[in-house]
Amino acid sequence: MQRPWFGNGPLNAGDLARGDHPWPIVAPSAEPLGPGWLKPHALEVAELRSIERAWVEAAKRAVQAGFEAVEIHSAHGYLLHQFLSPISNTRGDAYGGDRSGRMRFPLEVVDAVRRALPPSVALLVRVSAVDGIEGGWTIEDTVAYAVALRERGVDVVDCSSGGIATGSASTLPVARRRGFQLPFAAEVRRRAGVATMAVGLILEARHAEAALAAGDADLIAVGREFLRNPNWPWLATNDLLGDSGYRHWPPYWGWWLERRRIES
Repeated sequence: MQRPWFGNGPLNAGDLARGDHPWPIVAPSAEPLGPGWLKPHALEVAELRSIERAWVEAAKRAVQAGFEAVEIHSAHGYLLHQFLSPISNTRGDAYGGDRSGRMRFPLEVVDAVRRALPPSVALLVRVSAVDGIEGGWTIEDTVAYAVALRERGVDVVDCSSGGIATGSASTLPVARRRGFQLPFAAEVRRRAGVATMAVGLILEARHAEAALAAGDADLIAVGREFLRNPNWPWLATNDLLGDSGYRHWPPYWGWWLERRRIES
């Protein structure tokens, strides 16, 4: 697959000239994403066990590195999402078929990772709440999945959406307005009885605070806004506290910034 900034499609001659060569790919089913895409190898059960062990070892390394939370990514067209979605999972064995079969491998990974983590380390799971494609994964599926995750000791369900068709959220049947995915987090939280994290164009501190106060989510994730402004947390603190100074900033920044203020 192309790097997103080169088109986000199948590799072409230009990509090969840049040195972006394809490698063997795997999936739940041996079906390419579309014309021009590589045909993946359908994973066998023994290979699933190997991938599960890789998840466990990654979680253990995170604990050794001092992280206090681990997130399993089962959204945006990554492998676990591919198992969940009927668009990409057309297997005929115990890991395909109906929703319970398609959920089987992701839940086995969750079980294995939860067993490997100390109780003090939080476990989050990111989901695509909807595929946004006819015949795809739905919010009803997500609620059922979230209930199963909660029963397995998952602390937070991180509610995003889309990505199963092209790795892009452009297929979603909702307008990409500010907070456009908040309703997913709110519905999962209400119906599945699990803490949720909201994402998706939540750019201002007051918007995030309002979503928390309304009970739409328990956590707010800020991703791309950090790319635009790495100092977002400190500016958000100022905004919420009504403070124009720098006393809440790290002192090795705040001391200098206080001394650059312009007197009117």
